[in-house]
Amino acid sequence: MENVNESAHEAEHGPSQYTPPVIPRKEFRDSRYKYPILATVLSLMPGLGHIYVGYYPQGFINIVVIAGLITLLNRPGVYHLTPFLAFFLAFYWMYNMVDAYRKAAFYNHALAGLRAFELPEGEQLPGTHGSLFGGAILILAGVIALAYTRFGMPLEWIARWWPAALILFGAYLLFQSIAYRKRQQNKSL
Repeated sequence: MENVNESAHEAEHGPSQYTPPVIPRKEFRDSRYKYPILATVLSLMPGLGHIYVGYYPQGFINIVVIAGLITLLNRPGVYHLTPFLAFFLAFYWMYNMVDAYRKAAFYNHALAGLRAFELPEGEQLPGTHGSLFGGAILILAGVIALAYTRFGMPLEWIARWWPAALILFGAYLLFQSIAYRKRQQNKSL
C-alpha cells in the first residue's frame, strides 16, 4: 500500500529525491580460511595450532618435543640441565605459537592466490593426503591404551622402552631428509 501512496505522490509532485540506502553485501570467506589468531591461541596446547592449519607432522613433532622436555624436567638427576631445559622449553613453546600464526597467514595468502612473497625455504603448504607416520603413531597409542584398559596389560615397559620411540622417530626424520635431498637432486638434473 505504501507503493501506491508513493506513486500518487510522485504523480502529483514529481519524482522524489529519496534514494534507498545501499546495503553492502557481506563478503564471504572461503571455508578453508584459517584464523591466525585462533592458531596462536590453540598453540597454547603445543602442536594444536599447527594441526588446525593442517601441518599435522609439525604439530605432532611439537607435542613430542614439549612433552619430552617437560618429562626431562621432572626426572630426578637432571638438575644440572634444568636451566638449559627450562629456557629451551620456554623458547620452543613461544616458537610453536609464532610459527602457527605465521603458517596460518601463509596458508591464507596461498589460498587467496597472493604471491607477493615466497614461502621460506623448506616450507610448503599442508596437503590433504594425511600423515602415514602420524596415523601409525595414533594407532599404536590406541592399541596400547586398549590393551591397558580392556585387558589389564601393565604399562611399566613403557617407562623402560620410551627412548626407543625417540630413536625410531629420529630415524624417520633422517630418512625423510635424505629422501627429500635426493628428490631435489633429481629435479635439478
